[in-house]
Amino acid sequence: MELSFLKTLYQHPGPYASVYADLTRTTEDASKAAELRWRALRTDLEEQGTPAATLRAIEATIENEMAARRSEGLVIFAADGEVLHAERLPGPPRVPQARLAPLPHVLPYLAERGERFPHLVAVVDRRGGAIDCVTADGRHRHIDVDGDEDYPIRKTKAGDWNQSRFQRSSENVWKANAKKVAQEIDRAAERCGAEAVVIAGDTRARTAVLEEVSEHVLEHAVELDRNTGVHDPELDAELDRILDLKTAEHVMTVAERFDRELANGQRAVSGIPAIVEAVRQGQVETLLLDEYPDASERLWFGPDPMQLASSAEELRTEFGVTDVREDRADAALVRAVAATDGELVVLPSNGGEHHEMGAVLRFMA
Repeated sequence: MELSFLKTLYQHPGPYASVYADLTRTTEDASKAAELRWRALRTDLEEQGTPAATLRAIEATIENEMAARRSEGLVIFAADGEVLHAERLPGPPRVPQARLAPLPHVLPYLAERGERFPHLVAVVDRRGGAIDCVTADGRHRHIDVDGDEDYPIRKTKAGDWNQSRFQRSSENVWKANAKKVAQEIDRAAERCGAEAVVIAGDTRARTAVLEEVSEHVLEHAVELDRNTGVHDPELDAELDRILDLKTAEHVMTVAERFDRELANGQRAVSGIPAIVEAVRQGQVETLLLDEYPDASERLWFGPDPMQLASSAEELRTEFGVTDVREDRADAALVRAVAATDGELVVLPSNGGEHHEMGAVLRFMA
């Protein structure tokens, strides 16, 4: 996943409070239970020495969210008396937690957020269609396409004296409307860089639209046999399934490339010391992290994200850094890779299997 959206998060001196709050409301006393879970997290933050202004900012965000009842999970990063980033989760966080540290604890958020592929959903019929497109950074755009209804949309019944003429007129209108919808789909897909396209709706309308869309859209298109609205639960479920498959495919592709490059002694490294050296040289194209890395692995870092070392002494003596701090290795590496416009792939811990940290490189030093 692309990490540039994190850059503004690191523009504060810290320390950072990272909160993963479970706001689930599935029982009769749901509101009380959610409040108690938040109180436990608040106590954790207090015990870790979270500044009062930062704690108040977090509490205000949590209370507003609980009052609005808009989510079952919320992730918050805060520092210097303000909430820097807050995002609703589709469900409760996998591990509710609250942490104060020199850097924000972003990896659980990135693992739950997952890859975000730009995509497009179109529901079409013989009169036009409705298009929803979503960019990689989550911006939505809705487009309604109104077709031409100057001629009959429905065919006449068999036996009418003018059946052939009206039938031809209807088919011409369908084709013209399909072409109009297809052109709008092409434009929208190009604007948002859609890597997945779902076409749903009337069977004949879908066929007509797919005959008119560009080759690029056709390569990424999946048909769904549902004549429904753009926010139908089954349509949403199909889109989620497609995006999950694309995520798995992307992770597998990067992991296979990493294994191949590492085996050939080429553009890949593994283990923290080698990754740190590659980060310092701006070589890291893609960082590969286990979704549950060993929290005991630590790194020392300076104000510049590229200032990384396995000890404070190394930073001081070899790089002349005076403002030296220590935090989780994954937190420091994500910060550095984001600063150098690198990407991240989170490797799932399937069956408890854990993966060593690795990196695919842009070039060899």
